[in-house]
Amino acid sequence: MFNDKRSKKVAFIAHCILNQNSISDGTADYPHALTNIVKLLYKHKVGIIQMPCPEIHCLGLDRGNADGYKSDVLVENTRIRESLMSRESIIKLDSLVNQVLFQIVEYTKNGFSIECIIGINRSPSCGVNTTTINNIETEEFGLFTRKLFAELENNNIQIPFIGIKSSEIKESLSRLKLFLTIK
Repeated sequence: MFNDKRSKKVAFIAHCILNQNSISDGTADYPHALTNIVKLLYKHKVGIIQMPCPEIHCLGLDRGNADGYKSDVLVENTRIRESLMSRESIIKLDSLVNQVLFQIVEYTKNGFSIECIIGINRSPSCGVNTTTINNIETEEFGLFTRKLFAELENNNIQIPFIGIKSSEIKESLSRLKLFLTIK
């Protein structure tokens, strides 16, 4: 099945990599997308699957603070993280994780290679190497990526998680390029 020209390689990426318009006010480093990340994946013939934005689904586009751009990024990220920990948000996060897990299982059982899951470091929801807790960038998963990682473990699925940071794009590109070249 699927014996055509497709590479059968995909990466699941944080929503904001393809749509900087989705992130919290005052934090966009690019006008539309992190095109260098997209170009690198395409160069390695990796299809892109955009994960849902947990923050939009749980808190809306303004994240519950129309003046968020006036706040320090770490302070606003902490406020967003705390909002994402409400009972209602946790239910939505679980649903979003299940949607992504379903897609991962479908691709895997049909012989596709999931090259990686790419998140956004410092993000309260999609951080991989770092997230924001108590106004500090801390080495830990974001709330969404932590739940996704746990569900993958529960299902005996191992996929590398890679964290990038748009404000450190050169370093992020170097790490991703090295990973894709070695893989």
